[in-house]
Amino acid sequence: MRAKLSRNARAYVLRHRRAFTLAELIADGVVHGVGLLVAVIAGTVLISLAVVHATGAEIAAVAIYVASFVSLLSASMAFNLCPLGPIKAWLARIDQAAIFLFIAGSYTPLLIALGDVPIADKLLIFVWATALIGIALKLFIPQHFGRLAIPFYLAIGWSGILAFQALEAALPATAIWLLVAGGVAYSAGIIFHLWEKLAFQNVLWHAFVVTGATLHLIAIFEAMVLIRM
Repeated sequence: MRAKLSRNARAYVLRHRRAFTLAELIADGVVHGVGLLVAVIAGTVLISLAVVHATGAEIAAVAIYVASFVSLLSASMAFNLCPLGPIKAWLARIDQAAIFLFIAGSYTPLLIALGDVPIADKLLIFVWATALIGIALKLFIPQHFGRLAIPFYLAIGWSGILAFQALEAALPATAIWLLVAGGVAYSAGIIFHLWEKLAFQNVLWHAFVVTGATLHLIAIFEAMVLIRM
């Protein structure tokens, strides 16, 4: 059974990936490297300042967010730079599961910052419940989930619209616009993720991801730290 699952996973990766050129792999590594530097350095600064200016629950939420950010980029870099084979097939599962983790992690500090607003608690439960379902599907039956995950990612990612009024009332206007811009960057990047015949499409997709993540990091930094300094 385990061997069959491994074969299915390898077949899934082979069906959905083309061989990238050396230039594409180098460029992709650079994009991931820049993203990791942003996640680690800015994330460390964010946690350090949150310790001074935020509550205990907010500090924990920020730590979850930074950990999910670093996990996403680490998993993505490992998968995309790994040569085809059994290890890459397993890394594909982790890479795609990490996207769900990162979406939920990104929402956590923002919704915790809303405090006792009812919609915040409900949306936080929804985001984490659906993310955990997505993680389980990607880890255990990726060959049956495939690109159906994309609308799932988008639905969870844009579910924050349900709490838009509460977020708008609690957060600075610039943070709101940064959150929207980051969401647009993620969504626009999916075009390149699906455009597999385009040269450097994977690099462009990851550049949009890093851009969206950076915009959201700045928004979280402003919402959790700057407005309290």
